Amino acid sequence: MDMRLVLEDGTEYSGQGFGADSPIAGEIVFNTGMAGYVETLTDPSYKGQLLVATYPLIGNYGVPGPRPAETINPPYESNHIQVQGLIVQNYVDRYSHHAAARSLHEWLEDEGIPAISGIDTRNLTRRLREFGTMRGWLFATQLTLEQAKRTADEVDMAQQVFRLVAPCAPIRYEAGELTVMLVDVGAKDNIVRSLLARGASVLRVPWHADLARYADQVDGVLIGNGPGDPSELGELIEQIRQLLSRSEKKPVMGICLGNQILALAAGARTYKLPYGHRGVNQPVQDLLSRRCFITSQNHGFAVAEDSLPEGWEPWFVNINDGTNEGIRSRIDPFFSVQFHPEAKPGPEDSGFLFDDFLRVVGSMRRN
Repeated sequence: MDMRLVLEDGTEYSGQGFGADSPIAGEIVFNTGMAGYVETLTDPSYKGQLLVATYPLIGNYGVPGPRPAETINPPYESNHIQVQGLIVQNYVDRYSHHAAARSLHEWLEDEGIPAISGIDTRNLTRRLREFGTMRGWLFATQLTLEQAKRTADEVDMAQQVFRLVAPCAPIRYEAGELTVMLVDVGAKDNIVRSLLARGASVLRVPWHADLARYADQVDGVLIGNGPGDPSELGELIEQIRQLLSRSEKKPVMGICLGNQILALAAGARTYKLPYGHRGVNQPVQDLLSRRCFITSQNHGFAVAEDSLPEGWEPWFVNINDGTNEGIRSRIDPFFSVQFHPEAKPGPEDSGFLFDDFLRVVGSMRRN
C-alpha cells in the first residue's frame, strides 16, 4: 500500500504503508530514542500525535503478546497505543526477540494505527527542527489531500485528549504503609511501578476527580505526565493551587506535565517549545549539586523560568538549550521535574528522585 505524508507547509513525502490504512491527521513530532518503541508508542503523552522515529531501523525485535487486562506489566506504559500514526525510515517485519509474539505491523493493524516507511526521517526531522512542530496528514495515495483532510481521524486536544488518557475511577495498588496519590492526566504505568518497587502504595486518581477529598487519605501527591497544553487544564491547576495552600502541607512532586501544572498553580507561566524534547538522551544539570544526568523526556511545553513567583526557584536546567527542567519551593515540600525519572524507555540515572520524594513523605508522616 502506497501512502503519502503531507505537512502543513506543503512538503510531501511518499512511502509504503503498514499497520492500518485509515487516513489520519495530527501534530508531527520526533523521538530520538534508539530502542523502546513499545514503551514509546504506549506513552499517553503522545496522544493525538504523529510520531517520527529518528532511529532508522524499527520493528526488528517485534512486540510482546497483549497485556493482560487490569495490569501494569512492562513494557507497556498504558493499555493501548497512544500515537495517532508512526513514521519510520526502514520497517522490519521479520522480527527476532525471545519475548516477541507478533510484529509491529500486526500490533498497529489490530489497534487501527497507520504507519509509513521509506521516509527520509533525517530530512523530516531537520525540517521540524528548523521550522518547528507542524500538523500533517497521512493517507493512502488513492485519496487526494482534500479528501484526506475531510475524512482524516484527528483528536481534538482540548476537548478529548485529557479525558481519554485518564481512568474514569480511582485505582488502588497496595505495597506498603506510605500511600501516594498519583494525579493521572495520562501517567505512564512505570510511575506506578517505580513507587510500588520502593514500598509505597499508590492511589491513582483521574485529574478531574475531587482531589481534596482523596488528599486526606494519602501521605503525598505526585502529579503525573500527560499530553497537550497545560494551560488548558484550568480545573486541575485550580485544584492543585488549593492543595498547595492547605494548612496541613503534604509533599507534592510533579513529573513532565506535572512540572508545568505545579508551576502554573504556583503562579508561573508556560510556553510552547519550537519542537519539544522527545528522546532518551537529554542532558540536564542539577543547579544545587551541579551534577549532570542523562534523562528521558517527552514534552512540547516548558516553564518560563523568569515567571517563577517569590519563594520558588529553578532546580534543573537543560544543557542543550538552557530551558527549565525542574522547580522547587524554598519554603514547602513541593518540587517537580520536566524529565522522566521513571524512564522506560531510557536511562534510570534520575530514579533517585523517587527515593528523595518518599523520604520526605515518610518524614512528614512521622512528624
